[in-house]
Amino acid sequence: MPGRHRRREIELERVLGAPALFATVYGNVGSSIYYALGVTAAFALGLTPVVFVIAGLIFAATTLTYAEGTVRFPEAGGSSSFARHAFNELVSFGAAWAQMLNYVITISISAFFVPHYLSIFWEPLRENPWDIIGGAIVIVLLVAVNIVGVKESAGLNITLSVIDFSTQVLLVILGFVLIFSPETLKENVIWGVAPTWSQFALAIPIAMIAYTGIETVSNLAEEARDPAKNVPRSYQLTAIAVFTIYFTLPAIALSALPVEKTADGDYETLLGVPPDEGGYANDPILGVVRNLGIEQSWLVDALEIYVGILAATILFIATNAGVIGASRITYAMAGYRQLPEAFRRLHPKLKTPWLSLVVFAGIVSILTLLPGQVDFLGTMYSFGAMLSFTIAHVSLVALRYKHRDEELAFRGRPNLRLGGVDWPLFALVGAVGTGLAWIVVVVQTPSTRYAGFLWLALGFGVYILYRKRVVHEPLRATVRAPAAFGPALALEYRRLLVPVIPGQPSDDAMDVACRLAAERGSRIVALNVLEIPLESPLTEDLAELEETANRELDEAVAIGDSYGIKTVGRLERARNAGPAIVEEAFARGAEIIVLGSPRRGLTASQVALLGKTVDYVLKHAPCRVLVAASEAA
Repeated sequence: MPGRHRRREIELERVLGAPALFATVYGNVGSSIYYALGVTAAFALGLTPVVFVIAGLIFAATTLTYAEGTVRFPEAGGSSSFARHAFNELVSFGAAWAQMLNYVITISISAFFVPHYLSIFWEPLRENPWDIIGGAIVIVLLVAVNIVGVKESAGLNITLSVIDFSTQVLLVILGFVLIFSPETLKENVIWGVAPTWSQFALAIPIAMIAYTGIETVSNLAEEARDPAKNVPRSYQLTAIAVFTIYFTLPAIALSALPVEKTADGDYETLLGVPPDEGGYANDPILGVVRNLGIEQSWLVDALEIYVGILAATILFIATNAGVIGASRITYAMAGYRQLPEAFRRLHPKLKTPWLSLVVFAGIVSILTLLPGQVDFLGTMYSFGAMLSFTIAHVSLVALRYKHRDEELAFRGRPNLRLGGVDWPLFALVGAVGTGLAWIVVVVQTPSTRYAGFLWLALGFGVYILYRKRVVHEPLRATVRAPAAFGPALALEYRRLLVPVIPGQPSDDAMDVACRLAAERGSRIVALNVLEIPLESPLTEDLAELEETANRELDEAVAIGDSYGIKTVGRLERARNAGPAIVEEAFARGAEIIVLGSPRRGLTASQVALLGKTVDYVLKHAPCRVLVAASEAA
């Protein structure tokens, strides 16, 4: 059995801090430029840069909503979690089902564009049916990889995100030096004609596809070390990086491939023209590279190969992020009895949610890919994303009203104090923006309207039947699925919570937790609660205490690592440790809480605090509680 002598003595890297969260999110959001530019330009034409600015403002409001909501409820689910706490399970399901549509479309559209950028090696990949076949192969491969359970390399994702952002900045710099032309941008626009006002209105929600991946931080919030600090910072870094690219690269692209009048009297830019008509709708960044005005052909060829390989790799990772996201949201929905229990079951040997991967990430995603219609995929994403974002905004407004006196570790700004409530202006503006954008998509695109409402009808139909016929619970009631144990797992757990006692590493509690954990597929959360005095704000800078808490969490994570058990270190700020532990157990769906008992070396006040905390947890915990024996006090 592993012992203390095998534990690593080095200080571990902080798990999922703001830079890691930012890199993960930008890896998803930044990948969108490789297809969003062409999809948007097809509708917005010369106003594409303006459309991205407007969409960026909506994105900024949405990041503030997600930052506050995620810090308040640091659990997977995003808008679905916000809606559960603000309203009820029925609204939560609507948000979750809209998210599911987002993930399905993200998988389809990212996979669809992978072969387009690889067409630098084989030209037929730019057109049907080879791009569809190539995209389907990518989806099948990634679903199989995730069923087997091969993990992503976080370091590789971060490295690729940095390279991706640097490459995009390089293209912007080259574009400004070689081809940027304010006169061309001005000539690209004929107000009310190219684009028409209806095209302009529709282009705004379609441009929101550029911000695919905003839910990523919410889904990773459970693994963030200090969500009150790291989650808002990661959103801010993402917003800055995204604005840097989307406020500049479209202007370069429209300078390189300006709007022109066709023989039929219409207007178009090659950015939005399909490849079979000589355009770059399916590989817009390659189109920019080829029209940067670089005279050396060998340099253009080298840059095309570099961008093509990088784009295909980034899109491949974005597809995988969608696959993981689809399986996670399905597993979470089944855990709240929103979907049948079968979607929550893990493979008996591989310990992965294979059914949700096959059905949603595989079959449904490939079905949406088969038509090979980029515009349809773009509007379908807008349908799901705008609905999900609107629910998130409205939920945050409702939470501010319901819990008007609640102290928050992070509060988005600006706010308007009225009637005793700090109304979040950013959420109100965001709700109006995303709500109107959703209406525009519904009104202007009949195919998306019918497909989108059919998706909602199927989802709510399954939810209502499952709740009434199987669960026998009200549609609005929040119901957690019971822990699933087989005969051989009677004393093994998959979701364990270990509170780390202030001032002492909880070695004994971690040892017990690791022995209780199933060998594969288990996760231990080591939780350290910083108790903030009433006279101080929750955001009080406590650098010395934080450093001590992080060292204790590092040791707890090292103990879990020595047993080969996935362990997440968690730092929470609260007035009292007991309620914070219970809330974390609820949010995690913990199956057991393992507490350490008093030991030698603790002061009388620490022993009293431990007794008070243990007493509260024993009385209010939503799961089993085990107090690990230690040295007598």
